[in-house]
Amino acid sequence: MRVSGEKACKIVLSLSRKSSLTPRYAVLSSVYDKKNELIDQVIIIYFKAPNSYTCEDVVEFQCHGGIIVANMILDAVIKCGARLANPGEFTKRAFLNGRIDLSKAEAIGKLIEAKSVSAAKLLSRHLKGELQDFVEKAREDLLEIMAFIEVTIDYAEEDLPKDIEQRAAGKLKLLTASLENILENSKQREGLIEGFKIAIIGKTNVGKSSLLNALLRYERAITSDIEGTTRDTIEEEIKIGTHIVRFVDTAGIRDAEGEIEKIGVKRSLSAIEAADIIIGVFDNSREASGEDSEILKLTKNAKTNKKVLHVLNKCDLQSRFDAALLENPIKISCERDIKPLTDDLNEYLNTLDINEEIMLSSARQISAVSETLANIKTAQDLLNDGALELFSFHLNEAVNAISRITRTFERDEILEAIFSKFCVGK
Repeated sequence: MRVSGEKACKIVLSLSRKSSLTPRYAVLSSVYDKKNELIDQVIIIYFKAPNSYTCEDVVEFQCHGGIIVANMILDAVIKCGARLANPGEFTKRAFLNGRIDLSKAEAIGKLIEAKSVSAAKLLSRHLKGELQDFVEKAREDLLEIMAFIEVTIDYAEEDLPKDIEQRAAGKLKLLTASLENILENSKQREGLIEGFKIAIIGKTNVGKSSLLNALLRYERAITSDIEGTTRDTIEEEIKIGTHIVRFVDTAGIRDAEGEIEKIGVKRSLSAIEAADIIIGVFDNSREASGEDSEILKLTKNAKTNKKVLHVLNKCDLQSRFDAALLENPIKISCERDIKPLTDDLNEYLNTLDINEEIMLSSARQISAVSETLANIKTAQDLLNDGALELFSFHLNEAVNAISRITRTFERDEILEAIFSKFCVGK
């Protein structure tokens, strides 16, 4: 249990009946309530400001396990003048007090919810400051380019290098390529952080719900020979390799007859749109139909930005489906063996693991880099047209956008960049 704030030490001294605490020294102490009744024996550690997570005085209790004892101590702390922390408030205070930047704050929150080993490793690198360093370098490059151009605008009569605009354009081109690379990698691998969504689609009665049950190893979805049994999407998480993924079992896609089934089919199409990976399921024991052709069209249209796997189910039965219609079909039987599918999924997910590449970890960061690139591209066009003041404006907007990942932007930094790079007025 952790207490942070200017009264933290005073509250703990009151509960422990001690006269003082030594910073960063673990001490065994009894803790009492306001009626002077013993609650527990605990370990107390005092972190004196600013040498704590929040940069405030912080005192930690390490009490015995169990809800009752912890709640009794919590109640005693509150009665001494503390209050319950709001969600994320310790990390918020750490940010506001300068302990961490926004990228590290986001990494802490995402690390708790990490859906894969790769995500945890990536976010640990963010905590070490790799994303912060990347953003700071991009920011410095933009400021330097702005300095080049503003020198041209404000000190046109000075003896300045003739190739300032060319140098600015070259630096801008390199920075654009770097930002586009991190943005593309981040969009492709969003599922590493949030967890990959896998939609199971197919016409009715091809074994979609049976596949979900086989993956989960228990009867989560109702299965029946009656067509249209699944009327809604069913979602469950499982672990494949080092990744936690969310499978979405969808209603069979066909020309629905009833209103409820129509809603189910509509939700199935929405699930396909939201998925990172699509598994198209086909029935090996039946000949291909027009509905199968529709499923193939859906998977073909999704190939531009999603991974698509074609699964031929019921391969333990006599084959009537033309497997040549499918692209590299994975042959399984939900009744006997689905290992070929899980092996393929694991192999694909492992290809998305991050090695040395930096990656954005949130939609907010992706939005910030997208806005940065949009302003840079506008600025490039304006530089080509010689509209230097408008160029400078859009580059300033780009700096504001990239800075949102870590901190706010201060205009005075441009002046510092100008006078550190050029001997103007010497």
